[in-house]
Amino acid sequence: MIAPISLIRTRVVHYQNWKLIASEALLAQKRNVQPQVHFYRQVSTDKKVVLGWTEWRGIFNLFLPVGLCLVAVMQWRHYRKSSGETIAKPWEVDCYCKLPLRTLSRCWGWIADTQLPVFLRSPVYTLYSNTFGVNISEALNEDLTSYPSLADFFVRALKDGVRTIDKESCMVSPCDGTVLHFGLIPNDKVEQVKGITYSLKEFLGENQSTKPKNADYKTSLLKNYNGTTLYQCVIYLAPGDYHRFHSPTEWTPNTRRHFSGDLLSVNPSIVKWVPGLFCLNERAVYLGEWKHGFFSYTAVGATNVGTVKVYFDKQLHTNIKRKTMQFKDICLGNSINLKRGDPVGEFRMGSTIVLIFEAPSNFNFSVNAGQHVKMGQSLGCSGKRKYVDSVDKSSTKVKEVK
Repeated sequence: MIAPISLIRTRVVHYQNWKLIASEALLAQKRNVQPQVHFYRQVSTDKKVVLGWTEWRGIFNLFLPVGLCLVAVMQWRHYRKSSGETIAKPWEVDCYCKLPLRTLSRCWGWIADTQLPVFLRSPVYTLYSNTFGVNISEALNEDLTSYPSLADFFVRALKDGVRTIDKESCMVSPCDGTVLHFGLIPNDKVEQVKGITYSLKEFLGENQSTKPKNADYKTSLLKNYNGTTLYQCVIYLAPGDYHRFHSPTEWTPNTRRHFSGDLLSVNPSIVKWVPGLFCLNERAVYLGEWKHGFFSYTAVGATNVGTVKVYFDKQLHTNIKRKTMQFKDICLGNSINLKRGDPVGEFRMGSTIVLIFEAPSNFNFSVNAGQHVKMGQSLGCSGKRKYVDSVDKSSTKVKEVK
């Protein structure tokens, strides 16, 4: 049966009305969408806007790991106190190494190198000095506004005469700091602190000695067999200490070995907790000789150490973006002859110096573990009795690199 014409016309009108309504709705949606599309097109083509946005995003991504590290450290300290733990387990060391400490250190290096406005310098450096016990009166330049950045303040030069070199001692302290550990190295294991050791071979790297292959690593390092052995001394530079380091004796470095390892903290509490810490951290090892045979001088990197600078080694670049598992050797030749007190380098924040050297079996240290020493103060000397520190006030003045 065919539908009446009036009914067909009614359905057509309804269809047209619905079509009109749908079209108007689509047009309205298009009007709402087009400004947004136009805006996104404008943002994507406006380089200044894009660069500004990405810059803020970069800063956020830079400081986010810092906050995560702080939270992790706080939780870790709480766990250690509650558990009474003294030595870290392997999984704890692995977790600690996984923290973005290299990013944190690079971030700190960027902050330390940032030039401060003149009006902020005095209050910032005064606050830092009061917090960490910095003696401003020893600085060559006591005008705090003359230091453009925190890094420049860290490596400030000292006045002539505030550090004297002990001429009677055959070994003096290369820096201001706290003696963490010292003593005889009986075998291939070096005592980090009491009860914790690390591998001498892992710390210094492969030895290119021509001595018999069956000789142990310690023996292969010795230059003399006539009653000599290896000794070590570890000195920690706190944030408030003088940040430059010097030569502890007359010696000749001939090889530099750079390990771009981790950047774990070298705070004494961490050194007591993490086994093999010095083998894990980034370090610049300088191998050479002195009057008694083998001599090594190592600057160990750490968390928040912006860079380690060595004056006679312009090729050294520390705190790089990514660490590598291999070390890199540089031959220095025999043209660098250092004397006691000669400037060697500087830390852009506190860190650690490790001395490992060959000396006669009657070598005696004149310091104690935990003692705070000044650059130029006696560390020890060869003799049948314990050396008594005697500083000649008229001794050679400390040479400074301005």
